Amino acid sequence: MKAAVCRAFGAPLSIEDVDIAVPGPGEVSVAVKACAICHSDLTYIDGGWGGELPMIFGHEAAGVVDAVGDGVAGFAPGDRVVVTLIRSCGTCHCCAQGAPVACESTFPLDAQSPLAAAGETVGHGLRTAAFAERALVHQSQIARIDDDIPFDVASLLACGVITGFGAVVNTAAVPAGATVAVIGLGGVGMNCVQGARVAGASTVIGLDIAPEKLALAREFGATHAVDASAADAADQVRALTNGRGADYVFVSVGIQAAIESAPAMLAPRGSVVVVGMPASGVMTAFDPGSLAAYSQKIIGSKMGAARIQVDIPYLMGLYRDGRLKLDELISGRFALEDINEAIAGVKRGDILRNVVVFE
Repeated sequence: MKAAVCRAFGAPLSIEDVDIAVPGPGEVSVAVKACAICHSDLTYIDGGWGGELPMIFGHEAAGVVDAVGDGVAGFAPGDRVVVTLIRSCGTCHCCAQGAPVACESTFPLDAQSPLAAAGETVGHGLRTAAFAERALVHQSQIARIDDDIPFDVASLLACGVITGFGAVVNTAAVPAGATVAVIGLGGVGMNCVQGARVAGASTVIGLDIAPEKLALAREFGATHAVDASAADAADQVRALTNGRGADYVFVSVGIQAAIESAPAMLAPRGSVVVVGMPASGVMTAFDPGSLAAYSQKIIGSKMGAARIQVDIPYLMGLYRDGRLKLDELISGRFALEDINEAIAGVKRGDILRNVVVFE
């Protein structure tokens, strides 16, 4: 198959012929039809999280099952599916508690990559490696999608949507009437905004440094927009929440300054929810005295605490009912051969999602 391979951190990806194994027990092969580009892919490509190269990234995908291994239940060739990085056993402590994103088990795909090129192993990046014509994953990583959901739209459900929307409705369980601020209005942040609107938040404040994203946030459900680079950004958030601060502040970008700015926007008993993942080694500081005095919380949210077999059908229903914008999240569509152009667009910071599409 053809795939975009990362051979040097910070360098363009190369389009190469790559061999992929047949599905083992419990595994499925998916012919990829669309794969969106997430900032987590870019962090890896630029070396922010290390790892051994060569490797194939891409984890926000949709396609058609073309083969299944022994013991696969509920899926068959021809099924249209979303492909996620969430790999879960269903029986460990975290899975039994309803938290598959925190599964503690290891799988054969964790131990041995199914990919090779030019006689060497190629890493199975982000447990998915979907910047390729096919992806081999565990059956727990896929969820069926309806025939009326386009593949490029469906790919967004694999990460950006479930991560942002889920941080609001699953991790934080934002109640109706709460006030919400969202720092960073990329693909994940805009879905935090959508999640807050669907949850019934009374005030939804979007913060970003890009004017075009501030304008777009209102279309996704923000009641107000604030320039995150303004010296008085926290004061503006407080003014928009009757001087209290927001009940929930979601930080959708893995940037130290953005994370450290959040507590100043927070109401008493409020929660900062860290959604964006910074590069390894990035550290932040906060005032623990203030946190204790006002009974505030700092919460981490991985992949929106998603249970894909539950959340993806729910999100498809919202999309079908016109309550969840997905088409509007797609900034551009690119062939695999043009993936470096698509990546460059994402790095500029003025778009939501570029999607690699396959014929």
